[in-house]
Amino acid sequence: MRGSHLISLTVLLSATVTASCQDVIDDIIGRLDKATFFFENQFGQINLDGVVGYIILQAELKQSVKIWPQTDLLSQLSATVNLTKRLDYSIAQAVNALQKSDPKYFREFEPLLDATSWTVPQEWDTSDPALAYTAFRVMECYDEQLSDKCITLLLGTWKDNGTPCIVTKACRDMMTRFGCPHYSLSHQLLYFMVGKMRGCSNILHGEKRESRANLTDRAYQKIFCSNMMKSSTEFVRNGFPGQTRDIFIENIMACGLAGFSDFYKSNWLQHILLWQDPEVGCFGKDEEDISQVFGEEQVQVHKRVKRREKTLSDGCSSHMTGVAVSALGGYLNYYLTEHDITKTPLT
Repeated sequence: MRGSHLISLTVLLSATVTASCQDVIDDIIGRLDKATFFFENQFGQINLDGVVGYIILQAELKQSVKIWPQTDLLSQLSATVNLTKRLDYSIAQAVNALQKSDPKYFREFEPLLDATSWTVPQEWDTSDPALAYTAFRVMECYDEQLSDKCITLLLGTWKDNGTPCIVTKACRDMMTRFGCPHYSLSHQLLYFMVGKMRGCSNILHGEKRESRANLTDRAYQKIFCSNMMKSSTEFVRNGFPGQTRDIFIENIMACGLAGFSDFYKSNWLQHILLWQDPEVGCFGKDEEDISQVFGEEQVQVHKRVKRREKTLSDGCSSHMTGVAVSALGGYLNYYLTEHDITKTPLT
């Protein structure tokens, strides 16, 4: 009788966990539906960063649709298939609008607008607290124009028919500098992710520092995400001072996409869901109110530095909306991977 009781209890607990996860997935799909409706109505106003976020979401949704039949979570599959179809249409329109509104910037970053370029993780790693810096630099330590140039050199879009995978000393030094905070960290990570995307194997060639002789591209990604975990944890603990919500979500999006599963914390998901405007479906509408509460001087330390960040006519943030939807798509893909009954359970 005791063995039978334990089996029944195990089945009950498993069903409870599955039902709970199903509720979360239902919520994510519902929120993505609202965010997609927003995109369908605003695609002509959203900047390239924001559109890239929806393109990453599209890649994540298509991977989720592939995994779904192998899970014990069967509802919302048809809704997700419908979302991918809607995004196919809207993304094509948005890309066309970007090409017309900012042709030079479009040409330089066009490869990032191809959903097939973004690889969704199927194997997972975790960050390492031992890799966290003792302290972060006070200010951002990257130059935006140089950062853009470095990425175009990897992409091969620095000129017409340009050679890809070019790494200058200035780029390598900036993208491997330790101690950098916030957006500098996420851009350093993005640089290595784009390098992997383009098949560049020479990013670290020419490194003369003996202390870094054994560091690989993946080792740098782990260092950056370990420090993004440190700063994100501090944001949560301190109640998201200034305009740190955007950085927080960007950290989850970028490190999740890089395959670090510990960024998909359930309580962090709840923060993201709370920040979506329930009517419009976008993110970032109340960031300006937050900056007024905390004061302009404090906000400047964390303020989004991309010159093409765009506050839309309804007060929504193009960038924050883009990173939020791709972060939610990452959560969806990760939860489905956890429930893939054809694989061994994730630890």
